[in-house]
Amino acid sequence: MTGLELPLAMIAFLVTASFLAGWVDSIVGGGGLIQLPSLLIGLPADTPVPTISGTNKVPSFLGTSVAALTYLRRVRIAWWGVLPLVAGSAAGSAVGARLTHFLDRAAFTPLVLAALVGVGAYTWRRPQLGLHHRAKHTGWRALALLGAIGLVVGLWDGFIGPGTGSFFLIALVGVMGYEFLSATTYAKLANLTTNLAAIVVLGATGNILWGIALAMGAANLLGGLTGARTALRHGNAFVRRVFLVVIVALGVKLTWDMVAPLVA
Repeated sequence: MTGLELPLAMIAFLVTASFLAGWVDSIVGGGGLIQLPSLLIGLPADTPVPTISGTNKVPSFLGTSVAALTYLRRVRIAWWGVLPLVAGSAAGSAVGARLTHFLDRAAFTPLVLAALVGVGAYTWRRPQLGLHHRAKHTGWRALALLGAIGLVVGLWDGFIGPGTGSFFLIALVGVMGYEFLSATTYAKLANLTTNLAAIVVLGATGNILWGIALAMGAANLLGGLTGARTALRHGNAFVRRVFLVVIVALGVKLTWDMVAPLVA
């Protein structure tokens, strides 16, 4: 599947949502919680799950790439820890992307809604997430845990997707003890890997709407660049509030889309 006719207003909605997703994702993660629900709202109801997922991955990859480069210029990280994280991420995402072919659209929306609620609740309850660095693991144990984090979160990203950046961030801060900016930099590299692995798998089976994906990708890239600079300059408090407001609004819309046919 390579093309789809959409009203201009809906394309504008998807592009705007993708910009906001890139902006939010580069700071606190979880931009997929904005972008993927927007695709669920904007694409026809009969669009297959692999096509929705594949189209979502292209703008996510582009936005994450520019955000990752921006962080890497400013934040020093231990590259020995990146390798097991990205290796596990690639493997998990490739497997998850293949599993999307077995997921029905009727089950996909509730899973996305559950991710919205879960990450939104966690973000609301943990306003001081990752302010200080307290390394909890070292040596081979640290490498094994980083690989496991990549595998588990990568599987989620390839299969469902939304909240991946936040899940990486939560795991790197909560399990590994990293401070916010270092954890965010690791998360960007891992998320870049999961997106690329899913694009390869889903693109090979023709499950990407390239016209929409690239238009959204340009917006996501610009949003990621803007958001990363905002984070490095001002921190994440303001964007955290925006993030919470947006996912509540999208959660309400997805809930209504699920309930409306039942009460009509």
